[in-house]
Amino acid sequence: EVQLVESGGGLVQAGGSLRLSCAASGFTFDDYTMCWFRQAPGKEREGVSCISSGDGSTYYEDSLKGRFTISTDNAKNTVFLQMNSLKPEDTAVYFCAAAPGLLPTDLPYVNLNDIDQWGKGTLVTVSS
Repeated sequence: EVQLVESGGGLVQAGGSLRLSCAASGFTFDDYTMCWFRQAPGKEREGVSCISSGDGSTYYEDSLKGRFTISTDNAKNTVFLQMNSLKPEDTAVYFCAAAPGLLPTDLPYVNLNDIDQWGKGTLVTVSS
């Protein structure tokens, strides 16, 4: 059974940092592209970043480049999202997703309905 379990969310002041983790199990981690998405209140879910667990290639949504960093620990089947210089507009539930056959650069074009492995999400709240 595939499981994705996010952790690390919380309340932080603007300008602060958080590190999200997603522990994966039930599939061959190295064969997947792992992605982070987020959904703010009243908004659609949007892509944040993806990383190929196989070759480490990454992709970031343009507005997040330089503030967010995605990485993996393949030995622990875990994907991370380091978020720095957080802004109130980063407030959202952050979801981890496993996407076989997806390249990180496909993130802007992905159909969310094509991703069938999602975590339950972790809430990030950035206060001003």
